[in-house]
This record gives sequence, C-alpha cells and structure tokens, in this order.
Amino acid sequence: MTYVVTLIDTAGTLTAAIVSTLRTNLMRHACVPHEPAWLAQGIACDIELEALPDTGESPRALAQKLARADSAHHVDVAVQPSKGRRKKLLLADMDSTIIAQECLDELADFAGYGPQVAAITARAMAGELDFEPALRERVALLKGLEEGVLARVFEERLTFTPGARELVATMNANGAVTCLVSGGFTFFTGRVAAALGFQHHRGNTLNVKDGVLTGTVVEPILGRAAKLETLHDMRARTNIESDETLAMGDGANDRAMIQEAGCGVAFHAHDILSQAADVEIAHSDLTALLYVQGYTQAEICRT
Repeated sequence: MTYVVTLIDTAGTLTAAIVSTLRTNLMRHACVPHEPAWLAQGIACDIELEALPDTGESPRALAQKLARADSAHHVDVAVQPSKGRRKKLLLADMDSTIIAQECLDELADFAGYGPQVAAITARAMAGELDFEPALRERVALLKGLEEGVLARVFEERLTFTPGARELVATMNANGAVTCLVSGGFTFFTGRVAAALGFQHHRGNTLNVKDGVLTGTVVEPILGRAAKLETLHDMRARTNIESDETLAMGDGANDRAMIQEAGCGVAFHAHDILSQAADVEIAHSDLTALLYVQGYTQAEICRT
C-alpha cells in the first residue's frame, strides 16, 4: 500500500527548505519518499511513500514524529493511504470548529454567568465531565433569558473559522454530503448551516416559553453517542462507506464520531481528541482539510 505525507501551512510560509528537511526526516525513519508535489505553492505539498517503516508504527505516529522534529515551523503533517483520500461525507462539529466561539458561553455572558459557564464548557470539552449533565447544568443558568438574545449572539458574537466557507463549498461542488452536527443549539446550527452551505444540520433545541428560555433543552440531548449515531445515519441514508467519511471536531464529545470516520480530524483540539484522531490540524485553517484530501489550490472554491 502506498501512503502520502501532506505538509500544510496555510499561513503561506512552507518553503522548499522546510519540505526538504521533513523529507530527510522521512528517510531517517526508513521511508523511501518520492519528490514533493505541490498542492499550493508555499502552503501545502504531498510526498508519496511506497510503504510505511516496518517498525509497525501507525500513520498517525509517523505524522507526530515528523511534526515534533520540525516544530519550530508550525507545519501540520498528515500521513494516510494514498487511495481514497477524497471523502464523500463531511460531518463537522460547530462550536470552536466551524465557528470560533462556544454559543452557550456567549449566551451565558448575557445572563451574567459567562466565566462560570465557560469553565464548565472547558472541562466538558476536555473530557473531565460527562457532556449531557454538564449541558443541563449550564443551560439551567440561562433560565429567564429573553429569546431575542439568541439572535443577538448570532449577529454580534459569532464568527466563522477561516477556511470554513471554502471547505464546505468545495466539498459540495465535488458531490460530497455535508452535515453540521453539534451539541449546541438548532437556533445556531440552522443559521450557520444556511450561511455556509451545509446540506444538513443537527443540534439540541432550547425550550422557550412566553419569549424566554426555560433553562431546559428538549430531551434526549445530542451528545457523544448521538453524534456517532448521526454519522451512522447519514452514511446509511446516502450509501456512503465508512472509509469515505471525514469527521472533524475539537472536544471530547466528538471522539466517538472521529474514531468511526474514515478520516477523523482533530482541529485545534483538546488533547483527548488529538490522541484519538487520524489527522491533527494544530496550526492551519480549515482549508487544511481540503489539502489533506489532495485538493489543489486551483480546485478550492472561493466564495
């Protein structure tokens, strides 16, 4: 089986010298690398390998070694089989992934509980708390908040992660199914999905009565297990095989989904997810996921 090493730096500072150094490191790991093929000059390139080292280490372990050996340059490194890189199904987490914020933390800020809720969110995403009870605890603090604050958060606080539009547009244009799946709320997933072009979205629903939040969510809560179920459901509905799927996220409740996908990506993620992923993007923006799939700069849809 042939493999491909993809080097990515969406800041545009990936030089031929850096690539040469990483290629030399591959040879030190008993690999036989081909000449680099640029996907985007100064941003991303592929180096094909005839095989992995016979030491038995995984592609992910080799990628980690290469990244550590040249950590000063902040290059993201992915190692994967050459065959089947382009995926037909994208499942993307929303908060701190497709958008730069945590919607619940922003709502809590309006309610006067910002720091308290943000601390709980951080622990839940790091895997220190079970997601479902942590969500109920945080939502309870929103009781009495006017429903109109939801629109204010969307309009005033949320920003899309660089590369999100290009990622979704390019995969849509190439026939992939795109789905936004979040432990956050449908008020936001629906609007973010519409703005970016996701074909499907799933999330939790906040209970509202007489124009104010009740401090509860509609049960059952969409958490770790439900994200995995969404992957299974979307795959079954579209007749897409497991190895044709790409799932991405940043926190502990994304772990099961990430591990099940053909390519599981940890994007600027907590350690608990980075350890489980096939690919880690720690420095670059979301267009990195297109280069991981072998798209060239000319093939990326700019919106």
